[in-house]
Amino acid sequence: MVVIGLTGGLGTGKTTVAKMFEELGATVLDADAMAHQVIEPRRLAWRRIVEGFGREILNEDETVNRRRLGLLVFANEEKRKQLEGIVHPQVLRELKRQVARLRRSRGVPAVVLDVPLLVEAGAQGLADAVVVVTAPQATQRERLRKKFGWTQDQLSRRIAAQLPLPAKVAVADFVIDNGDGVEATRTQVKQLWRRLKARRARRSSKSSISRR
Repeated sequence: MVVIGLTGGLGTGKTTVAKMFEELGATVLDADAMAHQVIEPRRLAWRRIVEGFGREILNEDETVNRRRLGLLVFANEEKRKQLEGIVHPQVLRELKRQVARLRRSRGVPAVVLDVPLLVEAGAQGLADAVVVVTAPQATQRERLRKKFGWTQDQLSRRIAAQLPLPAKVAVADFVIDNGDGVEATRTQVKQLWRRLKARRARRSSKSSISRR
C-alpha cells in the first residue's frame, strides 16, 4: 500500500485532486472531516476548546460554532495556535489509527491523506510520498471568495495562517498544478498514479526477493 500525503494551499483544489485519486482506486482519509469529529460534544478536544475559548463559541445544541470560532482564531495568531494545539494531535492520532487499519486489510492499493496542514502539523512522516497541489494566488483567492464569500482581509488572514505554498513545494515529492483546468489536472493525477503504482510494484518485488 502506498500512502500519499496530499496538501497544498487554501483554494488550490486539494479536494478535487483527492476525488480524482479516489476514482482511480485510492482510499481517501479527510483530515477536515476528522477535525469535525474530534470536536463533537463531550469529546476531549471539545472540552479543551470550551475551557480555552468559553461557551460563547457553542451553538444551542452545544456543538462548536465553527464560523464563530474561525473568526476568533484567525484574528489572533496566539488563539489560532492554541486551537491547533488542541485539534492537531487528535486528528494525527486518528490518521495513524486508520492508516494502520488499512494496512492490515491488504486490499487497499493506496491511501490519500487529504491534510491541508500536513507540513505544518509535522504529519508528512506518515506518507510514502508528499504531493502538493498548487494554483496561482489570484485563482486561489477567486475560488475562496466564491465559495465562502470572504472579504479580502479575511482571505489574507486565512492564507497567511498557512505555511507559504513555495515552502510546501520545497518539501514535496511531487507537485500537481491545478491552475490550468480540470482535464489538465486529471492528466497529471493519472500520470502520478501510474508512477506510484510502479514504485509500489518495485517495492513488493524487492520485499518478495528479500524473504527468499
